[in-house]
Amino acid sequence: MAFRSVGNLRSLMGGLRGSTATYATSTTPKGKSYAPTAADYAHFQEQPRPKLQFPKPVQKGDFVPVCMAIGMIALSVSLGLVTATQQLARSPNVYVRKKTRETVPEVNDPDKVVSDAEKFLNKSFFRKVAHVQEFDYGDHPVPDPIRKDAYAHKHRVETLKSVGIDPKQV
Repeated sequence: MAFRSVGNLRSLMGGLRGSTATYATSTTPKGKSYAPTAADYAHFQEQPRPKLQFPKPVQKGDFVPVCMAIGMIALSVSLGLVTATQQLARSPNVYVRKKTRETVPEVNDPDKVVSDAEKFLNKSFFRKVAHVQEFDYGDHPVPDPIRKDAYAHKHRVETLKSVGIDPKQV
């Protein structure tokens, strides 16, 4: 037994060294010396073909999961677009023109900045939703004049003009 394994190892190593020796076995083939008859293939009977099955007709609730997924994707995209519009188009800090980027608009044109800030607060979709869903805390032990209703009270603005300084003369 050990002799055989050494011989196999040598033949494998010879193949690695570049030898062109082929592997041969000393066993005889186990094939039959005659042609097979039809009885040998009796167990291979032809199976009946399956009938063609057409897909079942579309039912009412088959597309519910697809519609739900498409609806959630559309909702998330629309909320993202609303947020982008609010932050880019209505934000008082965003200036598209270069002339307004280089100035301090709070000093040069305070009325426009105030109107932009009010538009930013009043047109915010998420602020409106939060206002609708605001929880009623009942009577507060301490009145809170800082957090008034943003939609019911006008915002008080202190500008250079309201103090009495004209920024264009300075």
